Amino acid sequence: MAFLSEKGRVESSLAEINVTPLVDVMLVLLIIFMITAPMIHSGVEVNLPRTKYVKTITKGEQFVITIDKYNNLFFKSRPIDVRHLEIELENIKKKYGNMPVYLKADGDVKFSVVVKVMDIIREAGITNIQIVTKPVIYRKK
Repeated sequence: MAFLSEKGRVESSLAEINVTPLVDVMLVLLIIFMITAPMIHSGVEVNLPRTKYVKTITKGEQFVITIDKYNNLFFKSRPIDVRHLEIELENIKKKYGNMPVYLKADGDVKFSVVVKVMDIIREAGITNIQIVTKPVIYRKK
């Protein structure tokens, strides 16, 4: 749009958008998300055993039971007592049916502890138990 000034010259309005502030805001948001993303990672960190055939956790509703190297039990990333685990799993069975329950156990945990937790899962009526592992890393010789 043009305007006539008092001196008879034609002046145009500044109709361009200044993108510099937009770029600045986007870069700040990018840095914030890069810093906070690793903190959002949910779950208990365990040293998973390595296998050739890996079972990964699928998207959607996840029911993860974790056993850390100190034999502490976690359900959905929160500590839980062994006696309360079966009650929680029975509620899940009633609500969701035979959804997969993922079992993550540290590589240093005794097998007897893992079997005991698997028995608790089965006693709750859940038969779809998935054991989570890491892939084997092959090195070229």
